[in-house]
Amino acid sequence: MDPDRIVAVFGSPRRRGNTATLLEAAVEGALSVGARVDRLVLRDLKIAPCLEIYGCRVDGECRIRDDFQAARDRILEAGGIMLASPIFYYAVSAQVKILMDRCHSLWVKRRWVEKAEAAAPRPRRRGLFVAAGATRGRRLFEGALLSVRCFFDTLDCDLWKSLLYRELEHEGEAAARPELLAEARRAGAELARLLRETAPAGDETGR
Repeated sequence: MDPDRIVAVFGSPRRRGNTATLLEAAVEGALSVGARVDRLVLRDLKIAPCLEIYGCRVDGECRIRDDFQAARDRILEAGGIMLASPIFYYAVSAQVKILMDRCHSLWVKRRWVEKAEAAAPRPRRRGLFVAAGATRGRRLFEGALLSVRCFFDTLDCDLWKSLLYRELEHEGEAAARPELLAEARRAGAELARLLRETAPAGDETGR
């Protein structure tokens, strides 16, 4: 796990949607303070839904072979995670949900294969979640946040900060709000600094 590396997971079905625009601003912020950022665009990957066959109970490896394995490894190599998703029916996008479900193999590996509940604590990552929804609903983000917290925990990651924006629907609306882009850039830079400052002692990658 490299504290100077952040994986940015673009979870929108639109390449230039509002969450993609905001996440790119956060990436710019992280890069501005020296972090290395690996962009993971889910819409460009072929990741099938979980079939719940529990082949992963053997050794923690998902039996469906596709782009998931490479995406998983890129996520696990990073010290920090940025995840962005639009809100669909008070939840994350289908692309993000498929990734979440396939990562259940990691939970199975830890809890059932390695019996990690009795092992020493693992180093924790930190994560940023960026979401945008079209409505003004008071509970608009509750479902997505619950899923993201559980997903991050499976990745040994704490949800450090969430940037949640209402009334953003059509492409280009976030780009027209410089205050939102500035907030995202600050969050990206803050996350990168925090990861470096809290890198375990003796970790040669922490500078």
